[in-house]
Amino acid sequence: MNLANHFLVAMPAMDDPFFEGSVVYLCEHGEEGALGIVINKPSPVTMDLIFAGSGRNVSARFQDDCVMMGGPVQIDRGYVVHTPLGGWQSTLAVTDEIALTASRDIIENLADPEKVDKAVVSIGYSSWGGGQLEKELAENVWLTVPADPHILFDLPYEERYQAAFAKLGISPAQIPQGAGHA
Repeated sequence: MNLANHFLVAMPAMDDPFFEGSVVYLCEHGEEGALGIVINKPSPVTMDLIFAGSGRNVSARFQDDCVMMGGPVQIDRGYVVHTPLGGWQSTLAVTDEIALTASRDIIENLADPEKVDKAVVSIGYSSWGGGQLEKELAENVWLTVPADPHILFDLPYEERYQAAFAKLGISPAQIPQGAGHA
């Protein structure tokens, strides 16, 4: 079972303060573990700061965007889930159209819609060791649903949790209390 290009949706009773209410876009999943980016938890960092750090003015399409808290691992580094794939220095292709890039060259080109059409920028990422995610899934900590580019890139971050549940045909309120404790 490969869950790359799926959303992990935290069960409503998740008791992990970092992951409660989270939607994680899984970029890689295999026997050795999994890696993903939380796509609905804003950090205090804004895109204005990211653009200023690369010596550019913020592009209008990112004007009011927040950088996401992608996870508790390497919170001192930036990660970009984006489309199209491009030819960046450090990229992991998730699908034929969506990739995760961790190199500065993409940040320097975010303003160019010819090079980066859509993007979610995060600091940090989420990861699970071999078998860890499968164990959490068996314990009903997470629900999984195939990723939807509209939810990933187009919806405001505060709507992504409800929208991921809606893809399953349910709402968080329909989950029995106590389900999903880690």
